[in-house]
Amino acid sequence: MQLPTFTTSQRPFHPLIPPPLGINHTFTFKPFSPIPTKHFSIPFHSLTKTSAATTHHEPVVVDSNISNGHNEPRFIEIGYVSGAHGFQGEIRVKPNTDFPQLRFSTPGRRWLKQKVMGGESVQQVELEEGREHIGKNCWILRFKGINSVEEAKMLVGATLLVTEEDKPELEEGEFYAHDLNGMRVFIKENGKLLGTVINVFNHGGNDLLQISLDSSFDVLDKNGKPRPAEMEVSGQLVLVPFVEAIVPDVDMNRREMHITPPKGLLELNLRFDDRSKKERHQLEWKEKKKFQKRLIAAKKKLSEMDQKHVFHGFQCGEKEQWSLLSDQIVGVNSRLLQEALQSFEQPTKTWNAAEVASSVEEKLISTIQILEKSFLTGSKDKVVRDIFNMQEKGHELISKGKMAIVLLLNEKENEGCIYDPDVLENEATETSILHMLQNLLCDDETFVKVNDRVSVPLILVSSTQKIQSLKDLFTRNNHFAFDSEKVWFLEEEKLPVVDSSLEGQNKFKILMKSPWEILQSPVGSGGFISLFSKHNIADNLIDMGVEYIELCCPCERTVGGNSLLLGLVNSRKAKIGIQISPTIVDPDENFDMIFSMDLVNKLTKQRNKLQFEATPKVNSFVEKVDNDWVTVTSSTPNSYELSCSIYSSLNACPLDKVCIVEVRE
Repeated sequence: MQLPTFTTSQRPFHPLIPPPLGINHTFTFKPFSPIPTKHFSIPFHSLTKTSAATTHHEPVVVDSNISNGHNEPRFIEIGYVSGAHGFQGEIRVKPNTDFPQLRFSTPGRRWLKQKVMGGESVQQVELEEGREHIGKNCWILRFKGINSVEEAKMLVGATLLVTEEDKPELEEGEFYAHDLNGMRVFIKENGKLLGTVINVFNHGGNDLLQISLDSSFDVLDKNGKPRPAEMEVSGQLVLVPFVEAIVPDVDMNRREMHITPPKGLLELNLRFDDRSKKERHQLEWKEKKKFQKRLIAAKKKLSEMDQKHVFHGFQCGEKEQWSLLSDQIVGVNSRLLQEALQSFEQPTKTWNAAEVASSVEEKLISTIQILEKSFLTGSKDKVVRDIFNMQEKGHELISKGKMAIVLLLNEKENEGCIYDPDVLENEATETSILHMLQNLLCDDETFVKVNDRVSVPLILVSSTQKIQSLKDLFTRNNHFAFDSEKVWFLEEEKLPVVDSSLEGQNKFKILMKSPWEILQSPVGSGGFISLFSKHNIADNLIDMGVEYIELCCPCERTVGGNSLLLGLVNSRKAKIGIQISPTIVDPDENFDMIFSMDLVNKLTKQRNKLQFEATPKVNSFVEKVDNDWVTVTSSTPNSYELSCSIYSSLNACPLDKVCIVEVRE
């Protein structure tokens, strides 16, 4: 088999080195670890008096997996840095502890874990003071030596730690949640081993033990009968409430507990695959044939677009690499790519947050202004009363399932963290996003009320690398009270990066990251329209009775479930509603918009209304020259990344059908 050879036409190297923090005590982590140390925190609440025990949440995040010759401490995660505050070096921290007053207001040593140059480092810092940010579910801290907003931003995404020795002493009958992990679980009635505790979490009521079943334990099938030996269990995890009636005995010394589960509890969360091996084999064969048809169709489409060079990777490499290239080819949205290139060649009005703000100033769009203090002081002003009425109407529509929520979690970079596009997963970014999302979904005051969530469809759009982590987060938390049948996890839409050197010839050549990988970049917020069309989501939502869709990129000031904006859109019979605020950083990326379902349906059928932009970028890529693969680099922009902002949807809507909520402090 011919193996590809590479030469380099230009390959400048510019190392990324973070500025020093002025902190002298450092522990260095191994860049790659056989045992994951990432933890996605779950907020825990104290149990009632009838519970087996009270759990406190502060997960251990560093274990003996580190070895650099020193006797290093074990650390406990207490929060993460979500942003800078003000201009004097203060930071905002989202708590992940049952002892926030102790952890964030008591001066002394703390540690920060950060992703640095492909590895991890833990640095000692000195907490000088801290105070709770009332109503924002965060704390504002000041560290010694951090005196400017630039230095504070370098800490965003970092995890805040204390040593395990700093754990507060608990009373009898209380446990730290992580101490329950790994305990063996037995059925008290007969002494049979059920399994092992792998997680403890809470989602508004009592704590739940997540137990991995032991292979020797016999469970019933979905009809309540003994499971045949040939029947496979596709998910071997069960949830057991940590209450005294079910978990009467907890022995920390022997690391075991005995439970008395009610009939049917253990089978409640299990899923069975009762198909025979022959049936499963036939299904796999059918899926393979479907993929082959899709591959043939995709190759034909790319050939029609003069992109046959994409197939050169099939002439070298091994079977695994051919499979990767096949997946890449099938994954190209050829129709969207053509629309993007046509849009670029025939530009229309470009809408963005600045254009919206300008239209508001010119009174081209209907706007209501809100002062936050009016709500805080309980103003009886007529305008405020009208706003409250709209908010109540929005709550009513949400509770009836009339609005679906789309959360975009597809940031390209996380401010304050070093971004390496060649690393599959930026841990600091992912952890920060998951922390933020989890805190949002656990906040019954800020987000959709728990009692209403079963009626609300939820769509999460994220990068490929984060999808599985998101699914795991929702599984561990029983989908945060949302109906699992109404929750979608979608990979963000991407488009190939194209060569800009052929622009004068009206040609755009798809660039290759390797012989078997297409160089791609995220489409942006406007890509959700294509996702709705591809996955037939719009029709599904219409069948559910959904009349509005909220599109939100969550941040501290935009969290989704905006009942006021929904009430305004409904009362004005508008097609688009947008909430803006002068305090929102980068409103083109951090936004909250609501669309009528009929407009979304129109956009899925007339996607040419969306305007794409071609952003010049510097990208390294490979191309085949004669029989060699050559790596091409450049110090000046040599390619276009195609993107689409959801603001371009305003091209498909008359401005008299757009309304704005402007929130001012």
